[in-house]
Amino acid sequence: MTPSSKGHSLAAGVLAWAAAVVMFFPILWMGLASLKTEAQAVQTPPTLLFAPTLENYAEIFDRANYVAFAMNSVVIALATTVLMLAIAVPAAFAMAFYPTPRTRGTLLWMLSTKMLPAVGVLVPIYLIARDTGLLDSRIALIVVYTLSNLPIGVWMLFTFFRETPKDIIEASRIDGADVRQAILYVLLPLVAPGIASTGLLSVILCWNEAFWSLNLSVHDAAPLPAFIASFSAPQGLFWAKLSAASTLAIAPILVLGWISQRQLVRGLTFGAVK
Repeated sequence: MTPSSKGHSLAAGVLAWAAAVVMFFPILWMGLASLKTEAQAVQTPPTLLFAPTLENYAEIFDRANYVAFAMNSVVIALATTVLMLAIAVPAAFAMAFYPTPRTRGTLLWMLSTKMLPAVGVLVPIYLIARDTGLLDSRIALIVVYTLSNLPIGVWMLFTFFRETPKDIIEASRIDGADVRQAILYVLLPLVAPGIASTGLLSVILCWNEAFWSLNLSVHDAAPLPAFIASFSAPQGLFWAKLSAASTLAIAPILVLGWISQRQLVRGLTFGAVK
């Protein structure tokens, strides 16, 4: 390795660590604030040396049923991901392997729906959920989350399928496999990293979705974003308790992302280099 390449590698490493610190700093600050008293959390300048306390977490568990909120988030995120993949996989397969002159326009139209502000369709969706008796139910959130994540899922899977050589499918058909067998036993194992990364992204998006969870749920189906919002009061924001609630809400998805980071990166870079 030449001195020039070593310098470039060192500079890239420094920039990567700097970006990581910048992105992780808010999470670290939130975690520290959750261990402070309310007075210390709003103190100016901020207190860096303090005696940690768990009273905020104790009060949160006394005030709200964290497990119920977390269970709603888990059920909604997993059900949404399964339903989204069940629709997106065959749709992306059809558009990638059997394209028509309208395929590109269909993909662009699907993606354009993500440009619509969610508040623009809040009233009709709220009325539909109310009139069908699905308001404050997991089903309503699952359906809305699925429709919201479907364009991204189809686009990602379409890219993965398009990078897969069609000769493999044709060879399996020659060997006697029908379309269903070719998809299940040949294609899906090849694009498993892409499907996994799409599913992980769907779980993350569902877990972090706040707008619909706050407007379509009240108590029974309320996920963790509603749990965080419950710690804002007319008297003001209690920053220490809000930080503790936020830490509890992001902890599961943070651990999941850390565990599955290799699979996620592998899926997102699938087919990038041929």
